[in-house]
Amino acid sequence: MSMEVRDFGFTGLKVSALGLGTGRIGGNELTEKEIEYLLNYAVDNGVNLIDTARSYGEAEIRIGKYLSHRRKDFILSTKVGYDVEGCEDWTYDCVIQGINKALRLLKTDYLDIVHLHSCNKDILEKGEVIEALTRAVQEGKVKVPAYSGDNDALNYAVHSGRFGSIQTSINLYDQRAINDILWNSKQNYMGVIAKRPAANFVWQFKERPSDNYIVTYYDRMHEMNLELGMPIEEASLRFSCFTYGVDSIIVGTKNLEHLKNNIQSVAKGKLHEDLYKMIRDRFKEKDNNWSSLV
Repeated sequence: MSMEVRDFGFTGLKVSALGLGTGRIGGNELTEKEIEYLLNYAVDNGVNLIDTARSYGEAEIRIGKYLSHRRKDFILSTKVGYDVEGCEDWTYDCVIQGINKALRLLKTDYLDIVHLHSCNKDILEKGEVIEALTRAVQEGKVKVPAYSGDNDALNYAVHSGRFGSIQTSINLYDQRAINDILWNSKQNYMGVIAKRPAANFVWQFKERPSDNYIVTYYDRMHEMNLELGMPIEEASLRFSCFTYGVDSIIVGTKNLEHLKNNIQSVAKGKLHEDLYKMIRDRFKEKDNNWSSLV
């Protein structure tokens, strides 16, 4: 089963249609041996985009430990801007030191994609975090300067001309970026990564969750009431992956079987045109100023 590989905007990078999010491997739920196997299984099976972040626990350390020996086999994406000892969050120094720390932890001389991680529009407008990221590109530490986020801040990033790629929420219940962002990002030759393509697996909840973060998608799921004719997880991945403008989707997992299923789902290709149109139309019909989940 071959994995589709796509041009990542005009960055010169080529990314797999399915990427691996590593938020789930940063904790203590798996053994080190299980994490090593999961990471290498992904790369061995064509998943060449590995996405991580400062906030993902031990994920950067583990990627460095278990994948650095095959650095040329994958595209490495991380996120910075906060949580650096001795630095105030969202400052020039914090971005610079965050990149330097990521290089050390990931055991690499360069980072393919570095995102400013969901900072607000006001911080972007001040400019110092963008200047820090630009400096890292000039020094060869970073190939592609990027922004990860949604709504007004994302719109600013896309139109600023300072970023080579973006990462934003796109799934069955989160289509705002499709309406407002993707066309402009492609017109600006940017790479696009879709995060949360499985909508936080919200369908696993039999009752309305108390978590305010998840309940947004839960309410939209019931409002839209989609009849998909296939497993909802498969439909969600194929919807996000084959939406125009998306270069790769990142799905986080700690479960090898889930990873295998995700690879199989993406390999099935686009949803039927009528089904895709129904999903888009239903979102537009039910949309009550539904903003993207940051």
